[in-house]
Amino acid sequence: MTLTTYTTEVAGASHWSLRVRKGTLMRLTDLAGDANVGMLFYNPENLLERYNAPDTLKCQHTFKLTRGNCLYSDMGRIFASIVEDDLGWHESVCGNSNAAQVAERWGARDYQNARNEWHQNGYDAFLVELAKYGLGRADMAANLNLFSKVATDDEGRMQLVSGHSKAGNQVALRFEMDTLVVLHTCPHPLSSADSYPYNPVRIELSQAAPVSDDDFCRNFRPENQRGFQNNALYHLGK
Repeated sequence: MTLTTYTTEVAGASHWSLRVRKGTLMRLTDLAGDANVGMLFYNPENLLERYNAPDTLKCQHTFKLTRGNCLYSDMGRIFASIVEDDLGWHESVCGNSNAAQVAERWGARDYQNARNEWHQNGYDAFLVELAKYGLGRADMAANLNLFSKVATDDEGRMQLVSGHSKAGNQVALRFEMDTLVVLHTCPHPLSSADSYPYNPVRIELSQAAPVSDDDFCRNFRPENQRGFQNNALYHLGK
């Protein structure tokens, strides 16, 4: 039985960050359905190393992320592996909502006037968290959006699939190196919800089981073997 060492609930339109240690299991739960968790990763010992969405998709020959996929840095190392997933599809191509998009769809509301009913956007939410670590606009990278699925129509236009994630759906990440995790619960940039979605998530941290030679993620794609080897080289002498 896994012992949870930390748990918190992140409300909708919020942001959160933490330096997560190698060997940590992070379980995220969609509490109300239709959650979106924008997420970025950085190496806390070298903040120039960060999540690389194109390499993550390209080296694993995929457009979607699910159990077995690894989340790569721009140095060819693996920040985290997706070890559990109820949904089978999380996207890493559509990026972030911004203030102009949110204002156009749901109207502009700031925290000073609306408090918890404000309309935060993903881009600014990331900037608030990044500033805590001396990072800013130049350090923003393409993010992944957990719990969100996009589909294309016959003309190639992408659309967010409504109802993809239900209340109680979970995804679990096993961290393969120390990682600065930055996330928000702001709407997906393709959301067409009638009203601004305030969809909370729960985060639980625990100790992951050791990675074995027959580990599912390690062997899910040939490139993942190289990624784990790069991690092993990086951790020599640590």
